Order: sequence, then structure tokens, then C-alpha cells
Amino acid sequence: MKIHIKNGRVIDPASATDAVQDVFIAAGKIVAMGQAPADFVANKVIDASGLVVAPGLVDLSARLREPGFEYKATLESELQAAMRGGVTSLVCPPDTDPVLDEAGLVEMLKQRARLQNKAHVYPLGALTLGLKGLALTEMAALTEAGCVGFSQAEESIEDTNVLQRALQYASTFGYTVWLRPQDAFIGKGGVAHSGPLASRLGLSGVPVMSETIALHTLFELMRATGARVHLCRISSAAGLELVRQAKKEGLPLSCDVGAHHVHLTDADIGFFDSNARMTPPLRSQRDRDAIRTALLDGTIDAICSDHTPVDDDEKLLPFAEASPGATGLELLLSLALKWAEDSRDSVTLSQALARITHEPARVANLPCGQIAVGQVADLCLFDPDQRWMVAASAIVSQGKHTPFLGYELPGVVKATIVAGHVAFDVLS
Repeated sequence: MKIHIKNGRVIDPASATDAVQDVFIAAGKIVAMGQAPADFVANKVIDASGLVVAPGLVDLSARLREPGFEYKATLESELQAAMRGGVTSLVCPPDTDPVLDEAGLVEMLKQRARLQNKAHVYPLGALTLGLKGLALTEMAALTEAGCVGFSQAEESIEDTNVLQRALQYASTFGYTVWLRPQDAFIGKGGVAHSGPLASRLGLSGVPVMSETIALHTLFELMRATGARVHLCRISSAAGLELVRQAKKEGLPLSCDVGAHHVHLTDADIGFFDSNARMTPPLRSQRDRDAIRTALLDGTIDAICSDHTPVDDDEKLLPFAEASPGATGLELLLSLALKWAEDSRDSVTLSQALARITHEPARVANLPCGQIAVGQVADLCLFDPDQRWMVAASAIVSQGKHTPFLGYELPGVVKATIVAGHVAFDVLS
């Protein structure tokens, strides 16, 4: 399939490109930009006038719910949601059922994802067997099966000796460990940010020190082992300051933030709105503002959707009993654009796109996230000026719950191209 994308505004943060030019695709790759190659005859011409042609989005945390939780979502529904959101590459955590702690399970997931012919799926392997924090997995075999790193998902490792051994093993073989910093005991069972609001609502709290204590421990272990760590879903100003200092020190470190935490605070819980029940919890306005600053100065490398489809039976419950999580694949682009919009020109469109394309690809060491001749043709074509209303009926994902229901957001995806294949298109 030869595709000619004409008249689009090509924005590639990796090369600082921002110009109206044509893109030519053949055999799944970008073969030219600007001028067509000799003897190029397109099978399909896409008129991208008024649209941004960006690298396909790269999402560092999207739960696809297979295997084991098909009643919440399926590979088919969630990869279709990824296409609607312009997400062409996604990393999925290992907290499936069974847990992704064996090579055969990883190979099966990747094979099922390939058959969908939609987004590239990159699994994280479990760091410990069953995510129980006791025995290490066969990281070499899991890597060979296709894992791009190792994670505990939302489970803490209580025994620091086990965590040290895991980091030593990972360091020896050059693997990256993906961890969400949370103390195993402080804040355990908490459902909201510890503060005046949680006290007023009578909700059990998760204090910021649950994050900072875990970070202090982790940084000491990193100094001792030399392991490379990616921090998932940093949520607090104090935590970000520790990350900033650790990066200045030169620790091999990267971190992401959930898109919801870029915009919302604990006040958005309102009258016990279970759609705003998140892990980690939405924190104070000071923390939210610190996240925006850290995104701008590079302390935070990437924004992820933290896509976690939850069904009605687990969400339509009292706040403290509801399952945490929200749908996010179809909102990632819009929430990144809204961050730029809210910044009043201190964040450019290219900077916003970098946090959901080139930077997450660099963090996960993936061969994507940029537009260049010779690169695999993963592209997202969107209208930056068109706005859409977030409603359950507008969401393709099987998970319809998000705290942004009723919001009007910028950015509508018009076409998604994966490896030169038009996987979603409303332009034809």
C-alpha cells in the first residue's frame, strides 16, 4: 500500500519539524517527505489540509484487561479505542489474570494483539512471581518473549532485600524496572489524598510520604546497584522535587505522570464521585501545579493515559468501595492539548506532543515516536481546533468511566496509520 498524505502540518518533536509538507508511505515505512520519490504512484491519497500530522501516540500505561478480565474490556475493544485516540504504540502492565510472569503468556498476548492489526503492544513482565514480592521471575526469558521492562504494577515489594536483588539482576542485564513509588504500609487501604477534603468526607487517606519514603528507599538502592528505573505515576510536589534532585545527581531515571493528574485535584472528587477514584489518588492543587511545572522543565518525561477500564458493577458503588481507574486511551491526545491550551502559550503544540510521542518512546526504548524517512509509518492525523464533548456514548473503550465526562476537550483524531496501514479513518 502506497499512501500520499498531502497538505498536512507535519509536527515531529524529535526533529523540531513544524511545517506544511507532504508525506509519502510505501511498504509500511515513510519513504519521502516534501517531494514524492521517482515513480511513486499512491494507492491512497489523504488530504490533511487543516490537520496536524504527528507521530502516532506512545502510551506508557494502558491496561487491555486480557487475559482474565474480559468482562471489563477486551483486546479488540481497547485496541479499537487506541486507534480512535491516535495511540499506535502502548505499554501494558503485567497485572492480568494470570499475571504476565511466564514467557508463554507474554507470547500469547503479543500474538493476539498482532492478529488485531492495530496498535503495537509492548508488555511489561512481572518483576516477581504472581506480583507477590517474594521470588524473582525469569527476566531473561520474559525479555526474549517480548517484554520491554519489569513491573510490580500496583503491588509493593515489602521485603527490601527482594527489591535489591531484583535491581541487581536487572542492572546486570541492562533491563529497566518500572515501579510506582508507594510504601507498602503507609496509606495502605487509603482511597483519597490525605488532607482537609478527605477528613471532611470521612475518607481514609494516602499521605504524600507514602510516595516520598518509597522514593528515598529506591534511590538508595539505585545508587548501590546502578539499575535503571522508570517511575510510574508520580503524583506529588514533594515526590517531584526528589526526582528532580536524583536526576541532577545523574541517577539513570525517568518518570511519567497520569494524564488525569495533570488537570484534576482532590477537589474534583466533589460529592463522592467514584469516577475520580484513582491510584495514586488525585492530590492537592499545589501538587497539580508542581506536575505542570515538572512537565515543562523535563523532570517528568512523559504523560500516559493510565488507561484502566472498569465496569459499572465495580464503579457505581460508594466512593471507598469503587474500583480505582478510568478510561484514558481516547483522552490522551486531548488532555495533552488541553495542558498546552491552559498554559497560555508557555507550552507549544510541539512540546505537548513530545510528552506523548517522542519522549515516551525514548523512555521505553521503542522504535517509534518520530516522523522521518526510513521510519515505520505510525502516524496520527488530528484537527487541533475541533472540540468534542466527553460522553459515554462517544467512548469506544468498553470502560466508559472517566472524571472528564461532560468536559469539552480540544483535538479530534481523523486518521490513525499503523505501520503503513490505515487502521482508523473518518476522512474517506
